[in-house]
Amino acid sequence: MTTLHADTLAGLAARLARGECSSVELTRHFLARIAAHDDGLNAFISVLETRALAQAEAADRCRARGEAGPLTGLPIAHKDIFCARDTRTTCGSRMLESFVAPYDAAVVARLDAAGVVTLGKTNMDEFAMGSSNETSYFGPVRNPWDPSRVPGGSSGGSAAAVAAGLAPAATGTDTGGSIRQPAALTGLTGLKPTYGRVSRWGMVAFASSLDQAGTLTRSAEDAALLLSAMAGADARDSTSVEAEVPDYRAALETPPERLRIGVPRNFFDDGLEEAVAVTVREALAEFERQGAELVEVDLPNLPLSVPTYYVVAPAEASSNLSRFDGVRFGHRCEDPQDLLDLYERSRGEGFGAEVKRRIMTGTYVLSAGYYDAYYLKAQQVRQLITADFARAFEAVDLLMGPTTPTPAFELGAKTADPVQMYLNDIYTIGVNLAGLPGISIPCGEVTGLPVGLQIVAPHFGEPALLAAAHRYQQATDWHLRMPSAYA
Repeated sequence: MTTLHADTLAGLAARLARGECSSVELTRHFLARIAAHDDGLNAFISVLETRALAQAEAADRCRARGEAGPLTGLPIAHKDIFCARDTRTTCGSRMLESFVAPYDAAVVARLDAAGVVTLGKTNMDEFAMGSSNETSYFGPVRNPWDPSRVPGGSSGGSAAAVAAGLAPAATGTDTGGSIRQPAALTGLTGLKPTYGRVSRWGMVAFASSLDQAGTLTRSAEDAALLLSAMAGADARDSTSVEAEVPDYRAALETPPERLRIGVPRNFFDDGLEEAVAVTVREALAEFERQGAELVEVDLPNLPLSVPTYYVVAPAEASSNLSRFDGVRFGHRCEDPQDLLDLYERSRGEGFGAEVKRRIMTGTYVLSAGYYDAYYLKAQQVRQLITADFARAFEAVDLLMGPTTPTPAFELGAKTADPVQMYLNDIYTIGVNLAGLPGISIPCGEVTGLPVGLQIVAPHFGEPALLAAAHRYQQATDWHLRMPSAYA
């Protein structure tokens, strides 16, 4: 049992199928890991022991009846941005510190129906606004590879939990890189599906045209397992796409015979740390050894993705977060003198500095006299970025490059300079603006810290994306490595 936390989700499923352990035993093992190690990581906001054990017992009964599916009895964690019935959902904010959701998010409901066990809700940057998991009201999350460094954000709690073996997999959300970036900094496989592939219903909104639910796992095979259960149309989400859900796990075994891989020149610019560039180039060489052809491509408008994103995303955030006013739900100040005082103090006390910064930015760019100059212009540039990707995919099957410009940086290193923090997502943001699927997989280490390789596919190209990642992971073992303190 001592090696369970080092296994993949697929490996644990095989153990359950062979009867080597029960779901209850598996769940107790991970709950014990959380109790022993989470104080040093702060990866969880809520641990749901009673719920988890009840689900595990139900899964074992299901298996005994011969009715188990691929995910039955497997423990996972959910980012605390997904509503879960009768469970606290905080979004890492004082504003929702005491909010208990009355319903399940679509992602939670679909995974519950597939038989998963929910260990708990993971820490995150407040309302998913951050790249380091330092903006959470519940304190920063620490990177298991080096506790003095960040795990990335905003899905940093999910990333730290999986990297340290406190959960075999976790859900996350990706608005500008918030799954792929923490995956890269913690040595995990982080999948952001095509926009609309997974329902956003019950996922607390940050930027509605960019947010997408996804997974943090050890392997591409694990990501395929979870995506098969999560994906699909949802009448409650108007952005959900009516498209057939393929068997993603089966697709792993049928990769293209001859891959043409585009390598964007923009991804290897002056901002990329040299040691990271060397590591990523070696990963690309492995694909060449497997028969792929590397082709340099241009994405001329991609350098504009960061300023474009930081107009579009705050604008949508200022609209979405206006519902948190201290009247209907959320934090309410004490003894307000009048309605204006209620609004001002409730929002002032409930929101943290980064959320306030983005609300103010978004309100400004949407205001009369500035809408055309900023928001409308940003949406026009967004279309140019999307067109760049479309032209690139006319010539190549996939795009590959670094996920982040550096390995994990130290806690506090960028909190005083928001612009430097924002630039950490420079290679990931364009994928969200274009609504494309992307994945980060571990491809090496620099000074003992993980480095991520980002793979991007055309819309609904998840089968090819996962197959390429899986083929690389069959030839390497970076995805199986764990931080020594948690092995």
